Amino acid sequence: MTEWRADVLGAGFTCTELDLGSDEEGPLSATLVRSLPEPRSFFDRVLGRRRPLEGVDVLYVHGWSDYFFQRDLAAFWTERGARFFALDLRKYGRSLREGQTPGYIDRLEEYDLEIGLALDVIRTVDGADPTRKLVLLGHSTGGLVLSLWAGRHPGQADALVLNSPWLEFQLSTAGRQLLVPLVSLGARFKPKEVTPQLDYGFYTRAQHEVGPQEELALVDPRWRPERSHSVATGWLRAILAGHEQVNHGLGIDIPVAVLLSERFAVPLRWTDELTRADTVLDVDAVARSALRLGSSVTIERVADGLHDLFLSAPGPRADAYARLNRWLVGWRAETAHEAPRSAAPGAAEPDRLGS
Repeated sequence: MTEWRADVLGAGFTCTELDLGSDEEGPLSATLVRSLPEPRSFFDRVLGRRRPLEGVDVLYVHGWSDYFFQRDLAAFWTERGARFFALDLRKYGRSLREGQTPGYIDRLEEYDLEIGLALDVIRTVDGADPTRKLVLLGHSTGGLVLSLWAGRHPGQADALVLNSPWLEFQLSTAGRQLLVPLVSLGARFKPKEVTPQLDYGFYTRAQHEVGPQEELALVDPRWRPERSHSVATGWLRAILAGHEQVNHGLGIDIPVAVLLSERFAVPLRWTDELTRADTVLDVDAVARSALRLGSSVTIERVADGLHDLFLSAPGPRADAYARLNRWLVGWRAETAHEAPRSAAPGAAEPDRLGS
């Protein structure tokens, strides 16, 4: 039986730990956070009125040097009737333990363990219901992780929503291919050797200049530092390997929505332009790579959006939510009356949440 406890986000949020065993740095765990929708009113039940995302579960995965803290993002889903779950991956946020290398992993496939355990928990909340739909929601590195997972697990989810996913390296495909041999050589002998720190804290400053202040006031700097966690060569090799997989095509069999800022700005020095652009990813390169995810990919470009679109200034933030809502309305109308879909032949774990 899953034991839920009060979460650091306060009322409306609970969390549970997922045991992942241990590695050379000690015990490993991931943390699943949940926020559930308010029950429908008596009159809505009597009249048969349903919210647009009733019967939908959402699993959110954060980006690099990050964790889940966005109450407004959860509310967007729960107000529409969905059950919202967020996963702090091993060595991130709530799951980070003393003595661990923050965010370190040397194979992105290892995240299959906590994603699978999270889905095991989700499908037992209020009893198993095979008709529920599963939406995967990933930001930045979390978008890469979930894209790769969806490609390896056909039939297990119903939609993939990506908020500025890290699908290609900033130096483009050619630059990545030149970098891979050097990173791989370093990672082979010293996988936890730290690469030069290139984050000057401008992205964090941009969020605090224009973003939702109540949300950002919740941030724990131990889990989401002003400048990102140090990057280890072994972790970078894993990321580059993921980019290479995307480059070859993932064949994802579900609808994919990709939300990106319209522009990329290089953060070499502080200017107000950095409050109106993605300063982390080359969004045009990501848009091209997104077309390799699967056969049904929608790309939405948000003017003046930051890297995390839902932490942008009020105008672009509202635009991002509106675009997401519009896409979900169409997706839900298409899937609301579908019968449960079984996993593709040979797919792993056929009893996971699917449509």
